[in-house]
Amino acid sequence: MTGPRQDPVRLKPGKRIGIALVFLWFALGGVAHFVATHAEMSVVPPYIPWPRGVVLISGVFELLGAAGLLMRATRRAAGIGLFALTIAVTPVHVYMLQQPDLFNVPYWALVLRLPLQVALLLLIAWSTMRR
Repeated sequence: MTGPRQDPVRLKPGKRIGIALVFLWFALGGVAHFVATHAEMSVVPPYIPWPRGVVLISGVFELLGAAGLLMRATRRAAGIGLFALTIAVTPVHVYMLQQPDLFNVPYWALVLRLPLQVALLLLIAWSTMRR
């Protein structure tokens, strides 16, 4: 016997946890776009047109991306899409940081969002890579 058999389809526990965290982040976030649409619209920078449409469309993409993580065949594409979506929402974080008086969020939390976004990007990339 040469040791435990390595099944190429099975994910290592760390990657499984990473995918679960990314899934929960985007599934819950996507639902929030529909349950709390007005709250989500309030953080869209004023220079972005059609805030309601942007919020609803991004919510759809969050939910599609989260669902795509669940299937091996679509996981990599979902990861690429969620990575791009995470980059695309960066103006929201910058806007909130520049205009903290408009939001009922502690300033330290607004500052913390940018490094957390980098960590999320790294988790998406790592957990959705093929190996």
